[in-house]
Amino acid sequence: MNDSEYFAIGLMSGTSLDGLDICYVRFSHTAAWSFEIICCETIPYSAEWEERLKNAIHIPSQDLLKLNVDFGFYLGEVTKTFIEKHGITKLDLIASHGHTIFHQPEKGFTLQIGDGRAIRSKTDKTVVYDFRSQDVLLGGNGAPLVPIGDELLFSGYDACLNLGGFSNISMNREGKRLAFDICPVNIVLNDWAMRLGRKFDDEGALARSGNTNPHLLERLNNIAYYHQPAPKSLGIEWVNSEIKSLIAIEKPEDALATLTAHAAIQIADVLNRYHIQNVLITGGGAYNRFLIESVQNLTNTQIKIPNRTIIEYKEALIFAFMGVLRSRNLINVLSSATGSVRDHSSGLICN
Repeated sequence: MNDSEYFAIGLMSGTSLDGLDICYVRFSHTAAWSFEIICCETIPYSAEWEERLKNAIHIPSQDLLKLNVDFGFYLGEVTKTFIEKHGITKLDLIASHGHTIFHQPEKGFTLQIGDGRAIRSKTDKTVVYDFRSQDVLLGGNGAPLVPIGDELLFSGYDACLNLGGFSNISMNREGKRLAFDICPVNIVLNDWAMRLGRKFDDEGALARSGNTNPHLLERLNNIAYYHQPAPKSLGIEWVNSEIKSLIAIEKPEDALATLTAHAAIQIADVLNRYHIQNVLITGGGAYNRFLIESVQNLTNTQIKIPNRTIIEYKEALIFAFMGVLRSRNLINVLSSATGSVRDHSSGLICN
């Protein structure tokens, strides 16, 4: 590793459980940071792994500890295969987000499983992992973390919006990076699509065919979280307590239509409130044409949809970048985004 060029792999497993994103990147640093994605791939989870990760929130503590190790070995095996498949010889580090099981920063904890030491044992490479815990211990939300990448790699946009399990936004305001989770997206849409035998609502076609329930939409938009100031973040526990308890719709298409309308209203409200001129949209939700159209109908913000690689791998790319910054002991978490007491360099390093 030298001071101007770094090669790193980023691993990202999101709440939507659509698979493990792996991204191999070359970073360069002269006057500013730049990147080149050399190769990337999404490894779908087997039915067994999808079930284990989905149910992890309910299992006994000793089983969760075992799952943490098992998932670490799994990540290591998959990454080793990726390295061999693509003939990767230059690699300074692997940066792993892990998979979020619990996220309750208001209670002082967050948990992303996938032991980095197990990844290291399978790959024989330096691993940086557990990026969120330190921020929570410093009084922050432990999220969102990608704003450091938005600030240093995607500064040409007024704001960056990710549409994954949750929607989150990042923007520079008065010299500080402001970021927060907006609302649930795929974590709730996928759940209802599965009731129709689909893994997700392709291009939002199911939602487009449904009818919005105005009473439910009003109740969703009145949830207290949306009136709280940033920084703030969301987790699956919040979805279970605040969203699922409200929905009593028999027809999945109508639930999808209402939840999509809800997401569009909340996202557009943020774009309008902060006077966003243009926004880069990434994450799986960028393919949801109905959602994107619904947002565009409610705002004058110019929406920018990048190429497929950036749409799907921006988060894995930024975690690779965060690993590089951590290896140099440089700031990779911004307090203006998470609410922690200070900016800091976060992540455990396993050499």
